[in-house]
Amino acid sequence: MASEKTNLFLRNDTIFGVCEGLGEDLGFNPNFLRVPLGTMIIFAPVWAVGIYAALGLVVLASRLLFPDRRIASAAAQTTSAAGPVAIANADNSEERVLEAA
Repeated sequence: MASEKTNLFLRNDTIFGVCEGLGEDLGFNPNFLRVPLGTMIIFAPVWAVGIYAALGLVVLASRLLFPDRRIASAAAQTTSAAGPVAIANADNSEERVLEAA
């Protein structure tokens, strides 16, 4: 099952995808950032928005400077794997036709 990976900044369910982007880039659960930032909004909203914006710039810079190579390699693997699957399906359909006759 190949799922299309959308840009974090363009998704409807995130606000710039900062926590998720940092979690993906650094390899940890994004909730470890969401909880402190959510708590910080209550006590120091200006600082929280400033830190969130700065982290957003870090994520944007990391995505622009170091694009995700896994997406390109996954697309190449999907393309190369589609050939044998199509041939195998064609062979199966010929066998089914012969069985039905």
